[in-house]
Amino acid sequence: MLDSIKIKLQYLLPKQGLTRLAGWGADKRAATLTHWVIKAFARFYNVDMKEAQNPDLKSYATFNEFFVRPLRDGARPVVSGLDMLCLPADGAVSQLGAITEGKLFQAKGHFYSLEALLAGNYLLAEQFKDGQFATIYLAPRDYHRVHMPCDGVLREMIYVPGDLFSVNPLTAANVPNLFARNERVICVFDTEFGPMVQILVGATIVGSIETVWAGCVTPPREGIIKRWTYPAVGEEGAIALEKGQEMGRFKLGSTVINLFAAHQTRFMPNLKNGTVTRMGEPFAEALRTPAAATAEPVVAEPVVTAAEPVVAKPVVTEAPVTPETPAGMATAEPQAPKDY
Repeated sequence: MLDSIKIKLQYLLPKQGLTRLAGWGADKRAATLTHWVIKAFARFYNVDMKEAQNPDLKSYATFNEFFVRPLRDGARPVVSGLDMLCLPADGAVSQLGAITEGKLFQAKGHFYSLEALLAGNYLLAEQFKDGQFATIYLAPRDYHRVHMPCDGVLREMIYVPGDLFSVNPLTAANVPNLFARNERVICVFDTEFGPMVQILVGATIVGSIETVWAGCVTPPREGIIKRWTYPAVGEEGAIALEKGQEMGRFKLGSTVINLFAAHQTRFMPNLKNGTVTRMGEPFAEALRTPAAATAEPVVAEPVVTAAEPVVAKPVVTEAPVTPETPAGMATAEPQAPKDY
């Protein structure tokens, strides 16, 4: 009965308004009030501050500073080996497995379309036909920075507007097409294991989604799909990230979805629905030996600075729109990234 009420409330409550309010409040410097909220949150969710680079709760000027706190050095060692991929985030496995007939498993009785998840981009979806997917849910207590599972060169970023349902297990089990209808940022990479997609999914009170190369991607929430393309490896301005390197963060929330092409990787056998994840631990292994990295080396840091932001090449073709998202498409100038 209580679960049914919670789900109905998600349809009725003004999620966009609540999210804007939460984002506004989380960035406010309210001194004593801010410290009280942070302390109450940490106690309620049993946040482990011993792992934080700065464990002093009173040192955070805003709630968002606390929420995206960096970890101390060595807190998340990254699995070594060219044939090993690492988990991209702390959290818990929601689902993982094969992409079958263009569908991903959401929860018992619920599947959703790969093409809809990718904002109707059937050419991109075709690259992951019969591939693998993994969905990781980040609970409020978790570390909320997202990292690269393997070396990769960014080729495209797509912002998809949408709903802001909660993405907790209860909602995933009861709201159809949840991840294909929520707001999300789709990041497409070239890797030694073929194409790889990492999707940052928004949710209720997720104030913003950020990437290390573009800064804040959302808000603003303009209700239109936005797409950016980036130079290939070896080209001037290419954005190359290493395995284990931060690629984005949530303020607050949420969920990360990874897509891998067919016959490229195999998830570790210990991973299943509900498995607790820690960034850097083994995620998957290659089904073939990766190409030698010396041919086209991946640089250690993204080719982006606050002073010289990467200027993305706008896609000028019309972008297909899923039924769950408002129609329209716009190219956009990327924002200068903050100092990450």
